[in-house]
Amino acid sequence: MADLKFRSYPFLLVFAVASTLAACDSARGPLSGRITIDGSDTVLPLSKAMAEAFRASNPGVQFAIEFSGTGGGFKKFCAGQLDIADASRPINSAESAQCKAQHIEYIEVPVAFDSVTVAVNAKNTFVDCLTVKELKAVWEPAAEGKVSQWNQIRASFPAQPLALFGPGKASGTFDYFTFAVVGTEGGSRDDYAKSEDYTVVERGVAAEPNALGYFPYAYYEANKEHVKAVAVDNGQGCILPSAETVANGTYQPLSRPLFVYVNLTAAARPDVQAFTRFYLSTDSTKYVTKVGYVPLPTAALIREASRFMSGAKGSALGAHGSVTGVALNAFDEDEKERDRIRNALVQ
Repeated sequence: MADLKFRSYPFLLVFAVASTLAACDSARGPLSGRITIDGSDTVLPLSKAMAEAFRASNPGVQFAIEFSGTGGGFKKFCAGQLDIADASRPINSAESAQCKAQHIEYIEVPVAFDSVTVAVNAKNTFVDCLTVKELKAVWEPAAEGKVSQWNQIRASFPAQPLALFGPGKASGTFDYFTFAVVGTEGGSRDDYAKSEDYTVVERGVAAEPNALGYFPYAYYEANKEHVKAVAVDNGQGCILPSAETVANGTYQPLSRPLFVYVNLTAAARPDVQAFTRFYLSTDSTKYVTKVGYVPLPTAALIREASRFMSGAKGSALGAHGSVTGVALNAFDEDEKERDRIRNALVQ
């Protein structure tokens, strides 16, 4: 694929890139094919929205989009069963090794930002904010079978039973939340109602007056009349999840990038190449926002499109499956600074 290493004049380049790629697609003729996507339930609504919008101009392209969690998606992806894996965390070292063993090469493509949302039942009147320390006390393995009442979290809370809901271990959101809040991968209590389907998790919180749970912001946005978001205090005050707090870097440590991983061989196909470019186009930002996530800055979209078109294989944020502290503004830095930040985070 052609190397499009652009560095400056972002808005002129957006126009130039869009015009050039449109001309290429026109010269190629109508697109056709079948693109297989699986993985993160977090990214699922975004990939579906993107596929629907893409097919409006490319009806000959069919999509098979499923979800089995980030971990389940990578398992299929590294077995050569998918064109694209949706992921709510970077690929980890074990998954990368599995891909390498099967001779599967890939391109990591960040597509948006999410704010993992801590939520309670909409009728809850006593919880508005929880500290990261309190969340850890609830979710760490030592809490299993012991922290079972709200007043064990904070003495001022009522002595009511605590009903916990969250994603299962195949979920990238589970990995990310556990690493960010508890401090270890996989180190979570196990005695809670779990599902890789976030709709099930959200409905559990909505139905149980004493519930506490967590799930991606898009699922909160779609159901906020039934659940209440809880602000998170990481030592800088109580911060609610929102596009603004993700953009300014204050919603930490539960703000995170979302990805699609594209099989390098599939990326050479016109349908997969065009769809991935669409995912990274400025037109895509309206679908990201509509779903409930935060778009990448324009300069970052150009840079990531350039990386994709140059076939920059591998992962820039991999090595650890749950990288925390990656803020949206890191993607607005120049390339050397971005890579310095990324490399520092995965040491």
